[in-house]
Amino acid sequence: MLLLSSPALALTRDDGDDPGSGLSVAETLGLFVAAPLVIFLVIAGLVMVLDKSRKPGSQS
Repeated sequence: MLLLSSPALALTRDDGDDPGSGLSVAETLGLFVAAPLVIFLVIAGLVMVLDKSRKPGSQS
């Protein structure tokens, strides 16, 4: 049974498998750190700007 199963970390590629080139450190940080932070800040800014619960002149 073990002889029929393929290894988990096989070096042979599957059909249609065409990995691209790797990412540099700057590209990785930009994609996984900077981009989510920018998206979060844009959404938080839009929520704060478009918030209608605090109207000017209302005391509460």
